[in-house]
Amino acid sequence: MRPIGIEDVVSGQFDQEADDVLTPLITKRVLPPQAESPKLHKVLAQSGLGSRLEMEQLILEGRISVNNEPAHIGQRIQFGDQVKVNGRLLRVRIDPPPPRVIAYHKPAGEIVTHDDPQNRPTVFRKLPRLQQGKWQSVGRLDLNTEGLLLFTSSGELANRLMHPRFGLEREYAVRVLGALSNEEKQKLLEGVMLDDGIAQFGSIENGGGEGSNCWYRVTISEGRNREVRRMMEAVGHAVSRLIRIRYGAMVLPHGLRRSSFMELDETDIRALTHAASKAEARSLDSEPALSQKEAARPQDRRSQNPRNRAFGAKKSGQAGQRKPNSESAQPDPMKTSVGYIGADSFSRQRKAQAPGGRPGGQRRGGGRTR
Repeated sequence: MRPIGIEDVVSGQFDQEADDVLTPLITKRVLPPQAESPKLHKVLAQSGLGSRLEMEQLILEGRISVNNEPAHIGQRIQFGDQVKVNGRLLRVRIDPPPPRVIAYHKPAGEIVTHDDPQNRPTVFRKLPRLQQGKWQSVGRLDLNTEGLLLFTSSGELANRLMHPRFGLEREYAVRVLGALSNEEKQKLLEGVMLDDGIAQFGSIENGGGEGSNCWYRVTISEGRNREVRRMMEAVGHAVSRLIRIRYGAMVLPHGLRRSSFMELDETDIRALTHAASKAEARSLDSEPALSQKEAARPQDRRSQNPRNRAFGAKKSGQAGQRKPNSESAQPDPMKTSVGYIGADSFSRQRKAQAPGGRPGGQRRGGGRTR
């Protein structure tokens, strides 16, 4: 199993695989449940209020409530529930559920929102149901953009994956009308002025194409609205197709059909979290320490914008300079133990649903996969 590359997009193999009706559909509308939540009387006993039998008696007497509702014997509670004893709030320690992450192959024509006044198709209608909480998208893709879109049940993980200060790279295959000149490429790398500030590509590579349609592989480290399209338009080239093929170290895998999703397993989620943590650490290490005078000095909003600070540094004589690969390179998706993040999850789901595969996602030895 290997990730999607721009050569697959240009050759047409990407569209053939995405639309192939014979490709097994690997999605399910309901995800396997997480580990069971602890029972109320056990949590109360662990809080030091008494034995489990004594806690059951308190429940029977109506002296315990959960979320302002009378508790009952055998009730389970989860992270975020409010437990009161005799009307007084009790601090209970319940670990939050582990984050869940799914990779979705978004087709053109779907919008990334929970509620759309125009009643257009949304990506959330296709997603599986969560027993607790709701899916949060890691960034957005506009209506006509295709490709990899990540969702997670963890707001903290979502923030770490998409916050501009951490600079996780997004990689796109983009088709434009007319070839980019060397001057236009240099301008896009150094920065172009948009309505909401300076924007720049981290890299631009030729991808081929026929006639006036030219493909390029570009990377950005932000997720502003229609950023790639607006940057290309700023140098006079209209975008006719845009596909996200990578987000950080997570790559759109071969065989994941349009409108289909896969859930990442624990190993892949750890790898994704680790990649986000490394990006966060690089961001903190690169921030210069301010003196007390500098910290107290008022600054205008424009100078505080990291995009404009970077642009100002380039204008003052650093234009065209690129950081060495050892400092600026994002986690290489081809240098993980399984080839790229998501490969293990995707391969296991494909095997589980292949003809003659073990039902229920059972692996040899009885281990259950998620």
